[in-house]
Amino acid sequence: MIAIINYNAGNITSVQNALTRLNFKSIVTDNEHEIRKASKVIFPGVGEASSAMHYLKSHHLDTIICSLKQPVLGICLGQQLMCQFSDEGNTPCLSIFDAKVHKFPPQNIVPHMGWNTMTSLKTNPLLNGISNHDNFYFVHSYYCELSIDTIAETDYILPFSAAMQKNNFYATQFHPEKSASIGDTILLNFLNL
Repeated sequence: MIAIINYNAGNITSVQNALTRLNFKSIVTDNEHEIRKASKVIFPGVGEASSAMHYLKSHHLDTIICSLKQPVLGICLGQQLMCQFSDEGNTPCLSIFDAKVHKFPPQNIVPHMGWNTMTSLKTNPLLNGISNHDNFYFVHSYYCELSIDTIAETDYILPFSAAMQKNNFYATQFHPEKSASIGDTILLNFLNL
């Protein structure tokens, strides 16, 4: 069973619908026992960093997530919350990835919304079957800086981490569940780890 972490962030239903479409069963939960016994955990979300971290801490999900040993996939806000700190609300985050989250400078249209390419792909099981310049769907005003944990980049105003990985933790800034068949490839790569 796949656990989708429920922490009052948006976009959780679309992730569950994508898993159903791919013939995988999942539950949406904030229950520690259900999260720990899941074979895979997905940490998706659209929302605001400080209120999301407040919910995680008030339900002890922050310590649960950091202690997980099975594969974990953060999506969008999930990736940002896996970093050290977010400028959004001056928020200390989970510190899984060695990176900080910043707001895009106001020199172009923000939020970054729509299709964009990934480049500088590292060899990584999450990226199997993905090529430089494949298009993915993004919607975000804050970005994860490039770091040692970056496994793919995207450029919008400046280069940022489109995908990250450290140990059993994987993450994407883009929404694989909204990225058509190429997004399904990412989800299947994670689900088959």
